[in-house]
Amino acid sequence: MKKLALVFLAAMSFAGAKAQFQFGLKAGANFSSLSGSAINDASTLVGFNGGAFAKLPITGHWSLQPELVFSTQGAKSSSGDFTEHVNYMNIPILLKYSHRVGFYFETGPQAGFLLSAHESAQGVSTDVKSWYKSSDWSWVFGVGYKIPMTHLGIDLRYNVGLSDINDPSNSGFNGSVHTDTWQLGLTYVLFSAPVR
Repeated sequence: MKKLALVFLAAMSFAGAKAQFQFGLKAGANFSSLSGSAINDASTLVGFNGGAFAKLPITGHWSLQPELVFSTQGAKSSSGDFTEHVNYMNIPILLKYSHRVGFYFETGPQAGFLLSAHESAQGVSTDVKSWYKSSDWSWVFGVGYKIPMTHLGIDLRYNVGLSDINDPSNSGFNGSVHTDTWQLGLTYVLFSAPVR
């Protein structure tokens, strides 16, 4: 029994020694659209995202990863003649499981704060920020790979909009609007420090 206790304590000490706080930057491409009963014709709009993250170790392979990410989202018509740009500052708080070979899985809630919204048609851009609610709640599902012995990682996410962002009193459209975004990007760890 004492030997088992010693092995357990040694394992916990090793896990604690390996735990790393990390801070880094991330950037990538967005493939977004809008869905809901108020949307008739929406196809994928290509945009970008960029921001910073912190990885806070919890125990073993688990960590908490808060982020601050600027994200250009929206949709375009199937013909491409009409586009809706809805830009957010997103704050995801993700629970992350990292395997020692480099693969990781992450999920958690995301709060988005509307920065701007523009509708473009026939070369004319119109400010439509008032058509949308000031916040957007989403749920994030992600997978990725941290390249061993480097600061680089590859990240793939799907952010599904949970809240209705349409403000019918200003937009004049009845029905719901939800965000729907895939993200593919790179992460770069600027620095890390052991946590004991």
